[in-house]
Amino acid sequence: MQAPKTPVTTTAAVAREFALVAVAAAAYVGVRAATEGSVATAVANGHRILDLEHRLGLAWEDAAQDALLDANVLVTLANWIYIWGHWPVIVACGVVLFLRRRDAYLLLRRAMLISGGLGFLFFALLPVAPPRLLPVGLVDTVVERSGSYRALQPPELTNQYAAMPSLHFGWNLLVGIVLFLTFTTLAVRVFAVVMPAAMGFAVVATANHYVLDVVAGGALVLLALAVSLAWNAATLQPHAGAPLRHRPPRRERSRRASAGRDARASLGGG
Repeated sequence: MQAPKTPVTTTAAVAREFALVAVAAAAYVGVRAATEGSVATAVANGHRILDLEHRLGLAWEDAAQDALLDANVLVTLANWIYIWGHWPVIVACGVVLFLRRRDAYLLLRRAMLISGGLGFLFFALLPVAPPRLLPVGLVDTVVERSGSYRALQPPELTNQYAAMPSLHFGWNLLVGIVLFLTFTTLAVRVFAVVMPAAMGFAVVATANHYVLDVVAGGALVLLALAVSLAWNAATLQPHAGAPLRHRPPRRERSRRASAGRDARASLGGG
């Protein structure tokens, strides 16, 4: 049995997806900026997260950044991963999935929208200052050693206190999972594993997120992916517990019934 073919790409389909993604991205940026919250509250919440990490033995921010600062090439690499390994990678992978595996693309899109909506609640209810904005001795390597990020995403369009959860990591993890489940090529699967792992390290080493932000971002997108998969299952099997059957159109059923009656009449059957 052959796998279902990807629907033919049309200009209307591309335009529809582009418009949907553009509206969702604008809403994400707008809500994120509008829910910036109190600076004092965000800083206090940041200290609470650090205290919790120390109690859990997860306060690895200092060690992660110390591994970079003595080598400019490593700082540059971490900055590039943080800047160019997020939206450019997500967009490129989304285009590939849209063109080659529309079902996987729709799964990814739905999971991103769900996790983004849940992320809004966190940003509004739990403003958190990232490590780079706390007086704990960490360096904002992206700002101090790179100007690309501020050109790509101007500060006036961002919420500086939306550290928890890290969708910067979470969405990369989501893309990696979908790629891994969709393609069997070794290179793609290696990329699907290495890419989110590198982003998880980069967001902590550049002092943009706490370790717990990464954990929360991963948990959030896994929840969104589970909801999206359940949605797909419900769509494909609307009657739970009953196997799906192909029911022919009424005109076809009538034609078959007439043919059956004619056949029985020719045989003298009733």
